Amino acid sequence: MQTLQTLSFFTTFLPLPSKPLLKPPITHKSHFPTKPFKPYLPLQFLPRSYSSDEYPVGDDDAFLASFGPKEKESEEEARKRNWIERGWAPWEEILTPEADFARKSLNEGEEVPLQSPEAIEAFKMLTPKYRKQKIAEMGLTEDEYYAKQFEIKGEIPEPLETFWSGPLVLGLVPPRDWPPRGWEVDKEELEFIRGAHKLHSAVRLDYEKVEERVEKAKDTGDMCLERYKVFLKQYNEWVEANRDRLEEESYKHDQDYYPGRRKRGKDYKEEMYELPFYYPGQICAGKVTAVHLYQGAFVDIGGVHDGWVPIKRNDWYWIRHHIKVGMHVIVEILAKRDPYRFRFPIELRFVRPNIDHLIFNKFDYPPIFHRDEDTNPDELRRDCARPPIARKDPGIKWEEEPLLSNHPHVDKLWQIHNAEQMILDDMVANPDKYKDKKLTELTDEEEFDEENSVEYGKAYYKKALLPKMTLKISVKELDLEAANAERQVHNKLWKEAEERGETYKITKLRRNEEMDEYDLIHWRRSFEEREALLRDISCRQALGLPLEEPGRYVDPSYFGKDQYDPDSALYRYDYWGEPKNSEKSKQERMTDAHNKSIVGKGTVWYDMSYSIADKIDLVRDIVRVPIAPSSQTRDRVACIMINKTFSSFVDFEYYILHPSNHLLFLNHKEVINRITSLGCGGSPLVDLVGRDGKMPRARPEPGPRSDQWGIRPIMSIEAGWV
Repeated sequence: MQTLQTLSFFTTFLPLPSKPLLKPPITHKSHFPTKPFKPYLPLQFLPRSYSSDEYPVGDDDAFLASFGPKEKESEEEARKRNWIERGWAPWEEILTPEADFARKSLNEGEEVPLQSPEAIEAFKMLTPKYRKQKIAEMGLTEDEYYAKQFEIKGEIPEPLETFWSGPLVLGLVPPRDWPPRGWEVDKEELEFIRGAHKLHSAVRLDYEKVEERVEKAKDTGDMCLERYKVFLKQYNEWVEANRDRLEEESYKHDQDYYPGRRKRGKDYKEEMYELPFYYPGQICAGKVTAVHLYQGAFVDIGGVHDGWVPIKRNDWYWIRHHIKVGMHVIVEILAKRDPYRFRFPIELRFVRPNIDHLIFNKFDYPPIFHRDEDTNPDELRRDCARPPIARKDPGIKWEEEPLLSNHPHVDKLWQIHNAEQMILDDMVANPDKYKDKKLTELTDEEEFDEENSVEYGKAYYKKALLPKMTLKISVKELDLEAANAERQVHNKLWKEAEERGETYKITKLRRNEEMDEYDLIHWRRSFEEREALLRDISCRQALGLPLEEPGRYVDPSYFGKDQYDPDSALYRYDYWGEPKNSEKSKQERMTDAHNKSIVGKGTVWYDMSYSIADKIDLVRDIVRVPIAPSSQTRDRVACIMINKTFSSFVDFEYYILHPSNHLLFLNHKEVINRITSLGCGGSPLVDLVGRDGKMPRARPEPGPRSDQWGIRPIMSIEAGWV
């Protein structure tokens, strides 16, 4: 940010700092007597202000001493600080020989011999022969040498100690969400199982008397073991019935391997627990099976899914010393989720060792699977318990929208109706084709494919090639007998009307009435939906609840000015602007003309440059010159005055500067667009306009009252004669 500003005469000159940054001026011995220096600031000039990139620094050493780094830290300390501050940590970096040489030779310069012994040694290690020689001198094999590179270097913190305020008391409690959806169990047994929840929630433990209570519960049978055994019996029945189905679904949904995936095939064992066995809040003992830099740690708790502890990015820099693969831990289940939507269905936290104070980078939301059938983003984020996607408010009030009466099945009925009438017309034109055939026995000439029932092509109509769409319908969908009976009835009524000398007109056919019934059904349903919506809005307003889902719509300023909108034509790859003759541009032109007629074209004035504005002020100050009104000199002098001033800005529309000239613009547009001059060589800026704003019919002869008419440019400037 530039802080230097232009100096003025009211600027207070502050003394320079004690250690000046400017170079001392070069002094020369003068042959003249010295005089005291007096700062002279002429009125038309001000002291120059420097921008931030051209400020005269002067003494480079003093500048670097003032603005350079105050603390000197080693390269290792700087890299470790960079890991922590930047949010990424490569743990201990394991560099290739090329990368190791590049790092150690950074300060050696370009195209100069290597100086430091570290850089020379790193350069020698680039050759495989020298590298094998060094490995042999160390007495290590090649595998042992590379394994040594992975050893932790640097400070190793002491192991974590998890302190307990009291003993960890556990109880065998069945899950509260038992049984799974769609699985029916004995109601009496289920009521007996759920009694354990009431007993467990009513218990208040005294840590000092836990052991006595446990011994007493063993004797009296208050440990709910019988209820838990009933749950295990029902759980085993569910596993036997659904084991094969779960494995098939696993192969269907989980094609790739990833940590935490369901174990199947040779990895599956019968004693593994399924998801219904676990519940949030359950304490389990497990073993760390894998750690991942961007996902977390995975713990085997004896189930078909490994539990997931969310740890990511730089948190591993500290946690890596305390959580290692193969160690035994105690964990708590935080959440149990849908295994076909969420990547890791069981979320855990470490209880022992407790590392909650070392986790800072939290996952915003648990990772999910994106399926091909996920076409509705709102349904997807609702299933995953995520907030709504921010979007602009369309401004549509659904309670004020018109009711719908276009049932989607009506188009299909119209196609069926046309197909029936076409077949009946063909029966009249070709009766031999349908002789001795029943309408119910007609079959399709070729196999009907519903997916390819619509064909697109082109056909000529009155010498014009137009696009054609062909719809194919199976005969099985048609009701030809009812259509034929209806036609015979209408033919009979038509003949009877013809005999009476009347004109018979068919108002509606059977299919038309059926379409109207479908549309009426759709209208009633739309009406009921709107009534329900109005009731919902009334109830929400009475209770003070929001009408829309919180966070669904945001203010347009949230997106900024240039937010990409795929629905807008502006972002189409072939967008060339709005057509000039479209309804939108026509409305804009009408609005613009209306605004001009009221306030004038005021934006032109603000778009002018300063030079044009100065010339306009100059024209306003033109002094009238006394001219003899008896000759043609009057016209010539007036035009010369105007032409000399207006020659450089001919295209400016000067009528906007006069408050009454919008009337001239409306009433005499042809005059404004095609302005003529008064014998001055075709100057397009001067016209003969009356003092009252009306156009004269004929050019008046100069007389004693020469101020009756005047030469007025189409602006509020008058250049005339006296």
